Amino acid sequence: MLKWPGTRRQREDAPAPARGVAAERLELALLDGLRRGRRAEFDALYRLYHPRLWRFLSHLMRQPDAIEEVLNDTLLVVWQRADSFDGRSKLSTWIFGIAYRKALKALSRQDLPVETDTVDEPVDTGLGPEQRTGLAQLRGRLKAAMAELSPEHRAVVELCYFHDMPHGEIAEVVGCPPETVKTRMFYARRRLRLLLDDLAGHGEL
Repeated sequence: MLKWPGTRRQREDAPAPARGVAAERLELALLDGLRRGRRAEFDALYRLYHPRLWRFLSHLMRQPDAIEEVLNDTLLVVWQRADSFDGRSKLSTWIFGIAYRKALKALSRQDLPVETDTVDEPVDTGLGPEQRTGLAQLRGRLKAAMAELSPEHRAVVELCYFHDMPHGEIAEVVGCPPETVKTRMFYARRRLRLLLDDLAGHGEL
């Protein structure tokens, strides 16, 4: 079984990998190694994508065991079907699309509940005690509100706000037209505002 080293806290707090043209070229070079059956390149790609996929899936599924299973299944597909990537999209879009489809299948098959307290966000230690407490409460309420959204709506919010994907890329990940992504974003944000109307003053939505 594929395994990310370290504790869950280390996994969740792992820094986001650098992005840009150079990063994309590196990932494509690693994919080329996968196509040649090189395990070292797969291990490197696994380390790059594990934190990103964990964060994405944790907002869809929440249960660590289920997240890990879907994440490993996703990267196993990348390993086994590297030749199926045709380059018409970004490699990240292709990988996130695999993860999204597998997450939806797992949710429909197992009817997994969303637990709002299983994944903790790190709190900025540069703030004072009252500010840290307020921020932790704010994040907790936002998690609870996100849990009220459908997986499809949670996915577009997560990809847009936490993975900086434009609507066109999100559409490729979730397999729908860009206009549908915009519609889902509209309804997701409106629902979040209804649940967290006091967040508007903080500029969070």
